[in-house]
Amino acid sequence: MKTLLQLISDLNFIKLLGSNQKEIDMLTFDSREAKSNAVFFAIKGTQVDGHNFISQVIEKECEVIVCESLPAHCDANVTYVLVDNSSAAMASLANKFYDEPSKELQLVGVTGTNGKTTVATLLFNLFRSFGYSVGLLSTVQNQINEAVIPATHTTPDAIKINALLRQMVDEGCAYCFMEASSHAIHQNRIKHLHFAGVAFTNITHDHLDYHKTFDAYIKAKKQLFDEVNEDAFALTNKDDKNGMVMLQNSKATRYSYGLQHMSDFKARIIESDFNGMLLNIDGDEAWFKLVGNFNAYNLLAVYGVACLLGKDKQEVITHLSSLNAVRGRFEYLRSSTGVVGIVDYAHTPDALENVLDTINQTRTGNEALITIVGCGGNRDAAKRPIMAKVACEKSTRVILTSDNPRNEDPELILDEMMTGVPPLHYKKTTRITDRREAIKMAVSLANKGDIILVAGKGHETYQEVKGVKYPFDDKAILNEMFKIFEA
Repeated sequence: MKTLLQLISDLNFIKLLGSNQKEIDMLTFDSREAKSNAVFFAIKGTQVDGHNFISQVIEKECEVIVCESLPAHCDANVTYVLVDNSSAAMASLANKFYDEPSKELQLVGVTGTNGKTTVATLLFNLFRSFGYSVGLLSTVQNQINEAVIPATHTTPDAIKINALLRQMVDEGCAYCFMEASSHAIHQNRIKHLHFAGVAFTNITHDHLDYHKTFDAYIKAKKQLFDEVNEDAFALTNKDDKNGMVMLQNSKATRYSYGLQHMSDFKARIIESDFNGMLLNIDGDEAWFKLVGNFNAYNLLAVYGVACLLGKDKQEVITHLSSLNAVRGRFEYLRSSTGVVGIVDYAHTPDALENVLDTINQTRTGNEALITIVGCGGNRDAAKRPIMAKVACEKSTRVILTSDNPRNEDPELILDEMMTGVPPLHYKKTTRITDRREAIKMAVSLANKGDIILVAGKGHETYQEVKGVKYPFDDKAILNEMFKIFEA
């Protein structure tokens, strides 16, 4: 147990009303969890303002409130810490409460629109293969060695992150690799963490429902690089047009990787098919199990990070070449009748285009490419017509369907997607709201050698409709349909 004085020792607060000697054994921003000896952070969220629940948490005997505005009546038994930003204050106190765990291991943050999960997960698997105890914070799952902790967000809240990092340290982890989403960076979830290094994959159209402008989205990503210490490394994709922007003003030691431009870490694709690709990385050739140009960048980012963490280059290549693709990322399966299925998380125009380009570059051209794609509800609507247009221009046949409609009408989402379909592609485009039926139709249309891409959900094993998550696994449904049409 710590005192409030210990927790706020580094906090630049505006005003403190009440005692700073209160003992603290819990931090929370959820009023339902508030209790005595807890600190409650009143955070102004996108949906709910925590300041509206201050009176409720006081009724639960919570006696420390961190807030951005004081209530009209301040309880004499309660300590109020007035701050400019409650979420930033929460990150600071969480760091102190868990004894600054990020300083006790090598923490690497990976940001970008596409590739975060693949890069972070491959790094986790790579360093596990070296024999280290390792932690992972990702979209798919949080993990401490073999122990899996389900993930609910791309990046957890600041309290959860520090708790997980402390658990990792206590269990002997030497490294942790984490995805750093733009939301998490903007909401101060990773503020005050000590990073050994940060890496950037790419940036394309996404999350404009939250950030409003592409410039604001870029600035959110860049904030990660701006805030790391000078003892860290910063690695960026030099081939991305905004890659070098990330390094501007960063105090970290700067490095780059790329397939096209002169970089600190350079690679070239020699051969590629659906089983993998042969890469030349810094003069060494090796066969990797991942497929496509975008995965060449992911592998190169992993290679660069590993080298910057002090690993031998050839040892990195040897171990990296033995690793499999990440679940839900260009997962490849084949029916007994010779139909190829690919399940991928591609849910942005750029990611979808990358996957379709990879398939088109790999296939002979005689096979049909049937693409099943949808767009999530309550998310960036501007990308919906673009996604449909990309699918139509790069596929033989397109089936537009539901993704996670959430609280939106799936038919209206499909209406918006249809506005992006060029008239010359109307005949090859079908809309089927039921995702299961869409997959079934694709399999029924496919002949030997044809390729079915099921895009958008990847690793997810649910479909969210009206606030309820129903079991739904693209890969499982695709395999089920393969068996039905094999009979």
